Amino acid sequence: MTTQVLLPLEDSVFDRVSAAVRSGLTGRPKSLPPWLLYDEAGSRLFEQITGLPEYYLTRVERSIFLDKAVQILSEAGDGHRLRLVELGAGSAAKTRILLLAALERQSSVVYEPVDVSASALEEARERIENEIPEVQVIPRLMDYTNGFELRPTGERERRLVLYIGSSIGNFEPGEAAALLRRIRGRLRPADTFLLGVDLRKDSETLHAAYNDSAGVTAAFNLNLLARMNRELGADFDLEAFAHRAVWNEDASRIEMHIESQASQSVRIETLDLEINFRKGETIHTENSYKFTRGAAEAMLSSAGFTAASTWTDPREWFAVCLGRVE
Repeated sequence: MTTQVLLPLEDSVFDRVSAAVRSGLTGRPKSLPPWLLYDEAGSRLFEQITGLPEYYLTRVERSIFLDKAVQILSEAGDGHRLRLVELGAGSAAKTRILLLAALERQSSVVYEPVDVSASALEEARERIENEIPEVQVIPRLMDYTNGFELRPTGERERRLVLYIGSSIGNFEPGEAAALLRRIRGRLRPADTFLLGVDLRKDSETLHAAYNDSAGVTAAFNLNLLARMNRELGADFDLEAFAHRAVWNEDASRIEMHIESQASQSVRIETLDLEINFRKGETIHTENSYKFTRGAAEAMLSSAGFTAASTWTDPREWFAVCLGRVE
């Protein structure tokens, strides 16, 4: 099957990485945006994380799709053909369940995965086209957080946009609200939006999910330093830094940091930049907010969607909520 790759109309990856690193490491406190974690190596490591015993999120959300996919798609389509668009698709492993369910109600499906990782998109394309040839895959290599354009749908075809995996939890509340409003602004009446959120639970389970015993999450986080070494000529010594993930009860979020183990200086050659670290100083790399029941519906309503239905697992660890454009 012929696959069309639509390139983003934005600055080069190098320019975006350079600007983010300069801004983040000269700020106080130091921080870097989470999208920097997902280069080719980072995307591979994250796929490993999703299979770890401690990382329940992917496993539990997958169980919801296995149990409720037909119902979700029936409600989203309301008797019409569906085109699936996935924001932050990665390798689209869970999405396969929804695509197979879509094929039970229509003979073919158009699937548009959107991601900043070219390698993840290529893996998704190859896997889906080999396993489900009735699906036409149209990868979209772009940063959906900075605005995006959707391809027109066909006659009597409705669009279902997926934003699953609790990716919305990586944004500050105000940023998440603004992102949902931008997504809503790209959709037309009768389109639907499926939002996945991780729900609050005991701190021990949350801590283990981001501090796995195999050290894969640590490697994922520290790969950000390796990426700066590869792409920007930095001289980070990865052994002089450590992964740290903590549960912030008041903010209801897991925070991921990279902590300097000693006072040290790092040179970033292509930016002509020298960065000093104190012992114990951190680079804040990612948040993962955890939500109370009803929060997904409230976010969708505030963004202009009509919250239609919500599905959870039996323990209510995770929820997916369908919003509709009226």
